[in-house]
Amino acid sequence: MELAIILMMLLIVVALGAIKLSDGGVAFPFRRKPQLFTPVEHSFLNLIEQAMGREFRIVCRVRLNDLVAVRQSANKKTASQAISRASSRQLDFVLVDKHDMSPVLAIDLVHSQGKDGYKSQKDWFVTGALDAAGLPHARIKVKSGYTVDDIRECLENKLIPYRRLQQKMAQLPTHNPEPPKRPTRPVRSSRPAAA
Repeated sequence: MELAIILMMLLIVVALGAIKLSDGGVAFPFRRKPQLFTPVEHSFLNLIEQAMGREFRIVCRVRLNDLVAVRQSANKKTASQAISRASSRQLDFVLVDKHDMSPVLAIDLVHSQGKDGYKSQKDWFVTGALDAAGLPHARIKVKSGYTVDDIRECLENKLIPYRRLQQKMAQLPTHNPEPPKRPTRPVRSSRPAAA
């Protein structure tokens, strides 16, 4: 009888050890989604690519934290709160420069269907953060019938400051001009030689 109790206790200890060493009883109840984007997002991505794809790369579902950084002059409490709030926000699409991958324009889709809609209320934190960082933000209502020209016109209106900056940069000289010539020392003296 004592042997049975000892074996039972040993079995319990081994079972508890196995549970501790395993994944902790956490299962992975996942399945692969049939598609990465909703049909609306997919069709809108195609429109953006056709309208702006030659000039920019389009990055999808970007966290606000990936686009903005807290100023070093901000106090720690404010910075911590801002980082926390920004990490929970996401933008649907971001146009980035093909050459240096710098963000140029943030784009959000606004769905008015459903109970509350999707981003139907303007998020003042996102708008304020992007404005402070100098990054334009386009909010486009989802509707059928958009053409590539409609999307291009909408995005170009938001890209006006970027285009102006590009023009200014193009007008700057790309190479260092020659330094101004300094007078050089004469090879022979211009004074008459003393006899």
